[in-house]
This record gives sequence, structure tokens and C-alpha cells, in this order.
Amino acid sequence: MRREVPGVPELFSWEFATDPYPAYAWLREHAPVHRTELPSGVEAWLVTRYADAKQTLADHRLSKNPAHHAEPAHAKGKTGIPGERKAELMTHLLNIDPPDHTRLRRLVSKAFTPRRVAEFAPRVQELTDGLIDGFAEKGSADLIHEFAFPLPIYAICDLLGVPREDQDDFRDWAGMMIRHQGGPRGGVARSVKKMRGYLADLIHRKREALPTEPAPGEDLISGLIRASDHGEHLTENEAAAMAFILLFAGFETTVNLIGNGTYALLTHPEQRARLQASLAAGETGLLETGVEELLRYDGPVELATWRFATQPLTIGGQRIAPGDPVLVVLAAADRDPERFDDPDVLDLARRDNQHLGYGHGIHYCLGAPLARLEGQAALAALLTRLPDLRLAADPAELRWRGGLIMRGLRTLPVEFTPTPR
Repeated sequence: MRREVPGVPELFSWEFATDPYPAYAWLREHAPVHRTELPSGVEAWLVTRYADAKQTLADHRLSKNPAHHAEPAHAKGKTGIPGERKAELMTHLLNIDPPDHTRLRRLVSKAFTPRRVAEFAPRVQELTDGLIDGFAEKGSADLIHEFAFPLPIYAICDLLGVPREDQDDFRDWAGMMIRHQGGPRGGVARSVKKMRGYLADLIHRKREALPTEPAPGEDLISGLIRASDHGEHLTENEAAAMAFILLFAGFETTVNLIGNGTYALLTHPEQRARLQASLAAGETGLLETGVEELLRYDGPVELATWRFATQPLTIGGQRIAPGDPVLVVLAAADRDPERFDDPDVLDLARRDNQHLGYGHGIHYCLGAPLARLEGQAALAALLTRLPDLRLAADPAELRWRGGLIMRGLRTLPVEFTPTPR
């Protein structure tokens, strides 16, 4: 039974989506582990303090498997990625526990090593420059749709091994998935189903053409097939679900990192000027710490993905019953004054910055090195090539996408002095 907390601010409204941080500050102080009804009708616990959040993210008594939810019939289709259940894409890293999680994570971790990501850097730079070339002469752009969105889609497609001639289809399907509240009814499920069908066919085609020995820099889908064919027991469903979640988790987080990060810089001119001066001097240190600070200050993932209690436990003094859903509010934890000095201040040079933007524990984001590379390349290119970049709308007019897990702008209109390619 949900107990009402007096004075709790309204959550999940459009006003809340614009600036959730005052509400999260209230929760941290007055109800740090708070049971609430989500927009879907599902009731869940929100964990908002940093220490509790870090403990919760690493607690083995909290399962990622939706089968542990106390009300599976009520919550069907309401506690995961829209459309994944019907498309038989549930067996991915965000929905499973050890030992299956350990096995599948090991298979893909080699694609995201620092060395492999460094080898991919020239392609990310090529994509970044090509996208800016597409609007540099206009003097205006919507940085979400023309830059932040296509960059990670094309990058993750290249990494997976999706042929270039098919990547625009992925761009369309992914676009439907992130604007699900503004698209046609059922559009997300249809897009996920199309993506599932395409991935199954691509896996089949790659298996038929797989060379005996792997080539240097072999794409990730081919690597998954090779592992499956050499005793790792990876089913076709697991391979398709793995490719799907890498696409889903690998693009929307980076869209929001670039979009939220650029917006934060444009609304904090002194910090933006510091970063531009650092880049002009050929330095990278402030860019690196700056991306970490942007992840902490207004990161792309507002709430960590679903967890379900498998036994009674206590978090922050609250008793959690078996089957209860638990959501860690990363956005609240990363502004906890008990952990960060002046947490509501954007400081690109912040050093003590162990933020939770990419999670913690065994589910720490595998793609974090790639996302950091893309974020650094995107912000450096924008500030260097378009030095007088500025907002082309009142911040109050900007709209944030509604949703539970991710936090990102719908559009980011900007202006700048037109430049030749």
C-alpha cells in the first residue's frame, strides 16, 4: 500500500520534465526512498540520495529480470523498452542477471575496450565533420535532428556492421523510438518489429558470408556470430536482442549527452568561453573533465533502468517487499550535496566527480568509452567550427521529451555565422 508523503511535489508533469531538479532536491531531503505511481500506472520506489543510489545499483538482491515483478499481468509492456516484448527482444543485458549477464557481457566487452574505441575515433571525427558540413553554410540548425541524433546512430551502425546503404532505415526506426510520445499510435512497436526482422536477416546473411578467420576490426555482429559458432551458445534471439539493445542504448544516451551538454554550455557562457579558450590552445584536459561534468550536471539518463526486489530488503530506511520495482534516480543522486560541492553549479574543471551517469556495478554502461568519445568530438567540433554558436529560441520555449528513463530535448534551434565547408 502506498503511503502518501505530505508536501511531495508533482512528479512527471511537463513542468517537472523541464526542470526536475527542485523536486528531486525535495525528495532527497524529505523522502529519499519514495514510493510513487508512475505515468504508466505502475508503482515503484524512487531512490534519490547518492549513497543509497550507489548501494542499490550494486545490490544483487535487486534483479533486472522483469519476471520478478510482483504484478507481471498489470505491468506487461510497462516496465521495459516499448515494443521489445512483442518483438522477442527481451534477452538483452538490461533485462538479465548473472550468469547469463556475465556470459553476454563478456562477448561484447571487447568491442568497447579503450583500444578499440581509439581505433574508431577517426570515423567518429569524419561523421562529426560531415554532419556540420551539412548545415554550416545555412547559419542555423536544429542540433538535435541535424547533428546530435544522426551522429551516434551512424556510429553504432558502423560498429555493429550495418551496411551503409541500410543505415538510413535504422535512423528512421530509431527516430520513432525516441519520439514515441509524439509519433503515431503503435509506431514504436512497429519500428521495433521492423528492426528485429532486419537484424535477424542481417545475422543470417553475415553468418553465411563469415570468413574463417576474423579480420582486424571485425564488426560486432560478426564477432557475436563467431562466438556463437565457437561454443559460447549464443542463440539467434540473444544475438538479435544484443544488437538491438546496443543500438537503443548506444544512440539515445549520446543524443542526449550532446544535446543537453550543448544546451548547458550555451546557457553558461563563462564556462563555454573557458572551454573554447582551452580548445583554441590545443588542450584537451578541460574537454575531458567538462564532458564528465555535463554528464553529472544534466545527464542523458535520468533514471536507471528497472530493478525488482527478489527478497525483502531495506534501502535508506525503507522496507522494500519482494517483487517491488526500484528505480534509481541518477539525476537526483548526481546533485546530492552530501557527495558533491555546490552540486547545482556547472564547473567544467570539477575533479572529484564520481558521478553515476553511466551507472555502477555489474550493469555499468559498456558503451561509456564510445559515448565519451562521441561527446568530446561533437562538442569540440561545434565550439571550434561555429565559435559564435547561440540559441535561436528562448530557453523557456524549449520542450523536453516526456519519458521515464531518458532526459533530452525535443529540439535545439541554434544560429551562428555561416561558414563555407
